[in-house]
Amino acid sequence: MVVIMIVAMMIIPLPLILLDFLLIINISVSLMILMVAMNTKEPLDFSIFPTAILIATLFRLALNVSTTRSILTNADGGRVIETFGSFVIGGSPVIGLVVFLILVVIQFLVITKGSERVAEVAARFTLDAMPGKQMSIDADMNAGLISDIDARERRSKVEREADFYGAMDGASKFVKGDAIAGIIILLINIIGGFAIGIAIHGMGFAEAASTFTLLSVGDGLVSQIPALLISTATGITVTRAASSGTLGSDIMQQLFNYPKLLYIVAGTIFVLGLFTPIGLFLTLPVAGILVFSAYSMQKASQKEKNEIEQGEMARTEEDISSPEKVINLLQLDTLELEIGYGLIPLADQKQGGDILDRIVMIRRQFAIELGLIIPTIRIRDNLQLTPNQYVLKFRGNRIAAGEIFLDHFLAMNQGADIEAIEGIQVIEPAFGLPAIWVSVEAKQKAELLGYIIVDPPSVIATHLTEVLKRHAHQLLRREETKELIENLKETYPNLVDEIVPNLQSVGEIQKVLQNLLREQISIRDLATIFETLADFAVYTKEPRVLTEYVRQSLTRQITEQYAENGVIHVLTAGATLEKGISDYIQQTEAGVHFLSMDPQMSRKITEILQEQIERVIKTGGQPIFLTSPSIRMYLKQFVDKIMPTVPVLAYTELEPDIEIQSIGVVNI
Repeated sequence: MVVIMIVAMMIIPLPLILLDFLLIINISVSLMILMVAMNTKEPLDFSIFPTAILIATLFRLALNVSTTRSILTNADGGRVIETFGSFVIGGSPVIGLVVFLILVVIQFLVITKGSERVAEVAARFTLDAMPGKQMSIDADMNAGLISDIDARERRSKVEREADFYGAMDGASKFVKGDAIAGIIILLINIIGGFAIGIAIHGMGFAEAASTFTLLSVGDGLVSQIPALLISTATGITVTRAASSGTLGSDIMQQLFNYPKLLYIVAGTIFVLGLFTPIGLFLTLPVAGILVFSAYSMQKASQKEKNEIEQGEMARTEEDISSPEKVINLLQLDTLELEIGYGLIPLADQKQGGDILDRIVMIRRQFAIELGLIIPTIRIRDNLQLTPNQYVLKFRGNRIAAGEIFLDHFLAMNQGADIEAIEGIQVIEPAFGLPAIWVSVEAKQKAELLGYIIVDPPSVIATHLTEVLKRHAHQLLRREETKELIENLKETYPNLVDEIVPNLQSVGEIQKVLQNLLREQISIRDLATIFETLADFAVYTKEPRVLTEYVRQSLTRQITEQYAENGVIHVLTAGATLEKGISDYIQQTEAGVHFLSMDPQMSRKITEILQEQIERVIKTGGQPIFLTSPSIRMYLKQFVDKIMPTVPVLAYTELEPDIEIQSIGVVNI
């Protein structure tokens, strides 16, 4: 409505009383915008400022059109314009014209020009700094300094800052154009009014010149004073940098933060009055005020310092004496990466460290491959570790450790018979393969000999990835499970409502998902998993049985995971092995199935499976067992005792069009 009325003002003549009222509103709005700009703590607190500039400028120009129409038509601009033309400038057209031109110069050449340049540079630098700020936010989130919610808010703020300064760069052009329009409108009013006054109103030459010059200058001042306020507000907004408070508080804290300097200024003013014709009558009161202000600020600063020290001592005593504070010591981070002081450059981006960025990639990789959100990995330095050592902890307990050398590269033999190379003989931490840490000088030689070369950050990243995969099922707790369910509910509300809590509790769903993750089966297709649970949870609550049903519904995913070029090479469980296991499966009164096997038979099956696994590994293959659905989970129990990473699949978990090639039949 306001914008439509502003446009209508340019077309429809307004009564003088309404025109006076709108001119006062124009001054009030401009003054209010200036006050808001001075009292915001940061530019984004006044994010509508660019739009406010446009509307205020349009309103002012519409008033110019209306006042020009009234001046040229009736030789009267209303009481406000008449007051500015007679009282403010003393009724002198020459003085008014000079004052008007000075205001235009101040606005156009000083404030507007400077604001335009600052806004342009700020927009450019803010846009260029966006990638770096985004990476810094990701790094803080991975280091555990901020939460995911805080990270989203900071990213949104970075984007809004870029948009704001870009808009301010354009809005400053409105202010510049408004100053130019003010000069043109003044000339039109004077020249046009002079001509109309003589030709239409029948005025004499002197009367027409005096009347329309006073009215035109008064109209120009009425317009230029609000324009000057808006220009000043623009300059204040775009020049606020590294500010944490309002303009007034920042000036008091920063400009008057050095009381000793005020004594120097007071002494200088006093000497100026003592030895120059200015006299002490003018300089002594100013010097006295400065001395009193400096003394008061020193006293207040000392009092504040004492209060802060007393507060810190009181808080320390409270933390020591209060038993409630001890509870904070029980908080555990889900994942911690502790590093020795020699590895600190890996986590310092200023020194080229990129381990934080690699952790971001690990979390994204887990989300894509396993459908699991890895908790934030908090990185800490630990002086108790050796300089080159790192330790990964899960809820305060060590689950992996390793040692790397920042000035070396890890060289691994691909299995070929190649020449040995000098270096530090170690075991690669992720896969347990023999490797050598070679110096930078020997790196090129190792590459020529056929070694695989890995840089230190990649060694840590790979090790973390493999360890976290093995412990993925432990990372999925009830809170994380609930978050996954809530996320699924946004797109499949009816499916989730059917299962939770009528058929399955969050804890029961967690157990099924943990069983899948324990065998490296992705839970990203949560909708299919829940549909399967909805179908079979009415018949059984046993998590292991439900897991088997879910696996059979993920045949396409499992087939793609283990097949290569449409072919999968497997170790097939023979008839005697399947019968030997199925004969020992028993059922409780509650309907729970379990394996009750004598130790001799168990040891025999374990030895046979171990022989087959070692045989396949020696040939460079990947051992995969294939069996019937009824004994798959029990055969997996035996395999886990030997090598947990070896998958065990059921016939029903593979797509019909997949080509199955048996590389051995396992019998007992």
